Amino acid sequence: MAVVNLTEARIRDLALGSGIHRDEQVKGLMVVCHQSTRTYAVQGDVRRNGRHVRTVRVKIDRCDRIGLREARNRAKALMSQIQSGVDPTAGPAESGITLKQALDAHLSEKTYSPRTVEGYHYHLDHYLTRFRNRAVTDITRQEVRDLFDGLKKQRGETTAASTMRTLRATINTAMRMDETIGSNPVAALRVPSPKRREVNALDLKAWWIEVEKLTAIRRDLHIAMLLTGARRSSIVQVRRDDIDFETGILRFRHMKTGGQMLFPLGSRLAEMLLTRITEDEPLNSPWLWPSATSACGHVVEPKEDGLPSPHEYRHHARTLYIASGVPYAESALLLGQKLPGASGGYVHAEHLVEHLRQHSQALENRIIADRG
Repeated sequence: MAVVNLTEARIRDLALGSGIHRDEQVKGLMVVCHQSTRTYAVQGDVRRNGRHVRTVRVKIDRCDRIGLREARNRAKALMSQIQSGVDPTAGPAESGITLKQALDAHLSEKTYSPRTVEGYHYHLDHYLTRFRNRAVTDITRQEVRDLFDGLKKQRGETTAASTMRTLRATINTAMRMDETIGSNPVAALRVPSPKRREVNALDLKAWWIEVEKLTAIRRDLHIAMLLTGARRSSIVQVRRDDIDFETGILRFRHMKTGGQMLFPLGSRLAEMLLTRITEDEPLNSPWLWPSATSACGHVVEPKEDGLPSPHEYRHHARTLYIASGVPYAESALLLGQKLPGASGGYVHAEHLVEHLRQHSQALENRIIADRG
C-alpha cells in the first residue's frame, strides 16, 4: 500500500489493478485501482469511549467523475464523522417498532392455537423476510404491492392473500402501539377473501359402504368425525382417558377457540369407542387413535381416497344437524363454535352437556338409519 502525494497527473498514471494508494495530505483518503476503474475512498477507525469499534471504508466516487480537490473535501468531512464515533456506513436508525416485534406483540395479545401461531411465523420467515427487521412505519404501499404481485406469480393467489392478511393484522397491532404509524399499507390492496369450500352432498348409504372397507381404527375414526363434526386437530389428539363412559362425555382438549369442550356421546358412538378401547388395550397406547407408523404415536392425517376430508365432515355434520331437526344454536355449540352477538358470550356450552345430548343423539340416529 503506497503513500504518495496525490496529484491529478499521478492519479491518471496509476496502473489499473495496482491496488491502494494513500494520500499524504489528507488522512484516510486513498485511490483504489480496480481492474477497470480508479475510485476515491476514505478509511478510518470508529472509536467510542476510547475503544476501537470497527474499521470502515467509504467509497467517495470514481476518479473520472470528480476532481482531487472535491475528493479531499469529502474525505475530510467523512473522517470528521468517523473520528467522532459515527459510522457512515451504518444505515439509518430504525424509526419505531419492527415487523417482527409487532408480530410478537400481536401473538401475545390473545391465545392462538399452535397451528395459527405456526402459520404466522411461517409467513414471516418465508414470505415477509424483506420486512422482518424493518420498521413498520418505513414499509411503503409500493413495496407491499410488489410483494403481493410477486407472491401471486410464484406461490399462487391463496398464499399471497393469506400472507397479506398476516401482514395486515400485524401492522394493525403496530398501529395500536405506535401512534406515529399513519396508515396500513396493506389497505391499498384488494386482498381476495378465502374461497368458499365447495363440498358435494354426502350419500350416506354409499359412504357407509366405503367406510366399512377401512381398517378398524380408521373406520371408527371416520365414523367419529361425522358423528361429532370435530376439527381434525381436536379428534386425532383424543386420549383414552378423555372419555368418561359413566357420564357419557368425550373431552376435546385441543380446540381452535381455546380451552376444552365436553361433547355428549350418543349411545352408538359410546358403544363404538368402548369397543375401540377394549380392542386396542394390548397396544398400551395413551391415544384413542394409535398409529405405529406415526412419530407422535397417533393418526395425524385421517384422509382416505373417496371419503370426505376432516373439514368436509364438519360441513356434513352441520348440514345433517339441520336435517335432524337440531336448532341453530345447539348445532353450533356441538361443533365447538361460539355463538355470535353479545348474548353469545353468556352461553357456556360446558353447562349444557345434558341439554345437548338429545341433539347429538338425533344426528347419530339420522346417520345410523342410512347404514341399513
